[in-house]
Amino acid sequence: MIKIVRYMARMLANLIARLPYFRFIRETRESEVPIHLSTWFVQKVLGANEGAYWPMHSSSIVSYPKRVYAGIETSPGYNPGCYIHAVNKIYIGDYTQIAPNVGLMSGNHDVHDFRLQVAAEPIRIGKYCWIGMGAVILPGVTLGDFTIVGAGAIVTKSFPEGHCVIVGNPARKTRELEKEKCVPFRTEKAYNGYIPAEKFEEYRKRNLEV
Repeated sequence: MIKIVRYMARMLANLIARLPYFRFIRETRESEVPIHLSTWFVQKVLGANEGAYWPMHSSSIVSYPKRVYAGIETSPGYNPGCYIHAVNKIYIGDYTQIAPNVGLMSGNHDVHDFRLQVAAEPIRIGKYCWIGMGAVILPGVTLGDFTIVGAGAIVTKSFPEGHCVIVGNPARKTRELEKEKCVPFRTEKAYNGYIPAEKFEEYRKRNLEV
């Protein structure tokens, strides 16, 4: 019986994906962050992280989603347990992937009055980066393209040159990548979250604060 129900659910999902509105489901299937009907349903119908314009896991949390710039095929919180705190804005470049339990903390509390948020520079993460499981990136940090952040790293300072591996607490550079070996690939059907890339700038101007 369970197998029959699962089969019918898959069939229904495939049928829904054929509808024009849901083209993002079929056109992101081969991407690093494929959009599933169940993810869309939990976000847009049940209301978990409904303010995010990109797919998120129901256990991840984003604050100030209008202050997040998510590049092509980049979905902070797509994996479980992430916390995206964008009070001072977060910019993430194309094709950057974020593992489970990552914290992106663009703001912090005033040490004398915990009710207040301290102003800070935005977090800026480049293209083709990989943020490992359990890493935390703190306010004002800039990471250049092709930066790999090791699992559990606490990133307190910037590595704007990119093309490197950083690990530890506080994070430090342990390896430089050979630039000529880093592959800047592109996706044929490009999406910024749920939005086709060719329509994203219009959406950004109309809806976002980044």
